[in-house]
This record gives sequence, C-alpha cells and structure tokens, in this order.
Amino acid sequence: MISNTARSKFLDGGKVHAAVVDFPGVVTCADNSDATRRMVHSALIVSAELALENGEALPLPGRNESGLAGDLDEPVHLLLTATRKVIEMPESSAA
Repeated sequence: MISNTARSKFLDGGKVHAAVVDFPGVVTCADNSDATRRMVHSALIVSAELALENGEALPLPGRNESGLAGDLDEPVHLLLTATRKVIEMPESSAA
C-alpha cells in the first residue's frame, strides 16, 4: 500500500477541487466532497496503472509536494496487486 496526500480546496458554489499533491497529474473537481473523493481515487488508480504499463516508476509519496493551496488534506491509499505474467497455452489435441 502506498499512502499519498489528497488536498482539497472548497470553491464558490459548493464545488470541490482536489489533487494528489505527491502524484503529478492526479487532479479532479466535483459538486461535493464525496464525489471528489471518489474521483480522486479513480484518477490515482488510472494514473498509477498508466505509469506502470509504460514502465515508469511511481512517484514517491512526499517527494513532489505541489504548491496547491488547500482547505483539507486527507490520505489516499493506492493498493497494488502483483502477479506473474500468465500465458494460457491451448491443450494439443490428439490426432
């Protein structure tokens, strides 16, 4: 499990902007805090999967602190599952 920090900023009209401050590019905005939390989790997962598929290392938490001002910092956790690459081979049929 990798723990990052999501920083939220409450905007006029009830909207909430959030970014994972130590994972560049993970940014979202929604109509309320709950929706923003769900979206920031999804954005973090997609960004992490894309980085890994491209052979890139994941940013280390706390190393890329952005200058984003915010009203609330919350932990956001990324759970990774690793497996061996499996190739299914068809059974050869007897002649």
